[in-house]
Amino acid sequence: METRPAPLDGMNHDDGLDEFRVAAPRDIQSILKQLLDGSVLLSLHGEDGVVFTTALWTLDGERGTIGFNADPADPAMAELLRGDEVTVVGYLDSVKIQFEVHGLRVVSGQRASVLSCGAPRELYRFQRRNAFRVRPLTRTAPTARFLHPDMPDVEMALRVVDISIGGCGLFVPAEQPSIGRGTVIADVRIELDSDTLVEVDLRMQHSTAVSEGVRGARLGFEFIRPGGETLRTLQRYIDLTQKRGKLMALN
Repeated sequence: METRPAPLDGMNHDDGLDEFRVAAPRDIQSILKQLLDGSVLLSLHGEDGVVFTTALWTLDGERGTIGFNADPADPAMAELLRGDEVTVVGYLDSVKIQFEVHGLRVVSGQRASVLSCGAPRELYRFQRRNAFRVRPLTRTAPTARFLHPDMPDVEMALRVVDISIGGCGLFVPAEQPSIGRGTVIADVRIELDSDTLVEVDLRMQHSTAVSEGVRGARLGFEFIRPGGETLRTLQRYIDLTQKRGKLMALN
């Protein structure tokens, strides 16, 4: 399960994120209550990369505050408190919930300690990456085109095996130049169909065998800080592909 925050830095209300954003106080309270009632595990991400895993412990709608379970013995929590901005990530069924909190402080009680802060004024709901990965259905296979990062004179055109809101899988034939794990590839043009084109930066995550007898591998990539319009385009494509797949199954 992907627990890293979606890259939202530098985006605004005109970047296509409105369809993921929840800003109505009543809706925010409802989602927070679901996280609280379900004792959902939450990852609290600090500015320096530290991650503290916890769950919501209190929710005070009148005061506009929330509290997380605290663990004073956990060094990750102590490091988290040194920063100001914290990004919270968790899941409700197949939906990724993300929001920011500020001014975390430890409040010690007789029975337990709580990480207290103000409730978020907005949060985001994203489809879970693994649950909504789709395989293209078009006869003409979607293609990702880019210059090989280590050989700028070599242009790559790899078939898109699957795609999600957070990344994609590309098939690289055995005779093609390899790409190392962690490699960043800039300015990749992914042509999904005649009406859908996105330009993104990719980071290679892993390589897996496709099937016995096939000379090649599936390379898993994550999207690096995709813009709001790119996210919206991908979401439309994924939704449409899911609907088409269901119709084909019925027929």
